[in-house]
Amino acid sequence: MLDFLKNEGVSPKIIAEIERFRAKWPAEGPLKGRVPEPRYLYYGKDIWEEAATALLCGENLLLSGPKATGKNVLAENLAAAFGRPSWDVSFYINTDAATLLGTDTFANGEVSLRKGPIYQCAEVGGFGVLDEINMAKNESLAVLHATMDFRRCIDMPGYGRIALHQAARFIATMNYGYAGTRELNEALASRFVVIDMPAIAAGDLVKLMLREFPSLKHGWAEQFASLFQDIQRKCNGGELSTKALDLRGLLAAVRLMQAGLEGNRALELGIVNKSFDDFERQLVLDVIRARLPETVSFTDVFG
Repeated sequence: MLDFLKNEGVSPKIIAEIERFRAKWPAEGPLKGRVPEPRYLYYGKDIWEEAATALLCGENLLLSGPKATGKNVLAENLAAAFGRPSWDVSFYINTDAATLLGTDTFANGEVSLRKGPIYQCAEVGGFGVLDEINMAKNESLAVLHATMDFRRCIDMPGYGRIALHQAARFIATMNYGYAGTRELNEALASRFVVIDMPAIAAGDLVKLMLREFPSLKHGWAEQFASLFQDIQRKCNGGELSTKALDLRGLLAAVRLMQAGLEGNRALELGIVNKSFDDFERQLVLDVIRARLPETVSFTDVFG
């Protein structure tokens, strides 16, 4: 990951600080298995520098932005770059304090604490990735207030007080556009520094695709990146909903092409059919037809 950051042009001073962080708090023993090994890399020098500097200063991060901006990819990449074990917490309406911190359980003839992900992050200095934090009830998130401010501790009734490990950090993601989301509690929001995630640039998307598919022809990588941006412009203009704006779907479609499926059929499975309205599906097909030929074979796309 550090070599990748150097290639991206991230400040040598920031990289040196990350190396010092890793040397000071190495992940050892079973914790090594929790250090992510990212499949996808986040491309974007400025965002990398902002996020890494915030974590080095002991801050918690809130990654806010629309769909397909790489929030979860960046969170995973940061844990890998800092060499820290990570815990993923997916929020939903019934997430409560026990889910986050832990609950009593009966084992070996006695009552013991089954530690939750926030407790484990605090104990060993992990990175907690709080996915779609604005989907949880504010009441359940109140348990994080003391954890994320200057107190840096967790009070567990019956189990005493736990001080956060110095390496512990929390990285939250949020998207206001999804169903079930709500306004983030101001008290909790104040405990984060916020990065407004930008849309992925065409050049960065080309690099991502060529890394994922080494045999993909460069010209076709540019075509697919341009297609994604065409859909993005239609979504920004209100002509399409964001259902078709699916970067995972685009990568899945290219993967299907690599397996031998005809290109337009692969794009239907990965992108077009994400819209369940017939009229919108036709609009997405029109965008694809304006960019790509009627038939796309494996030999066209891969060299």
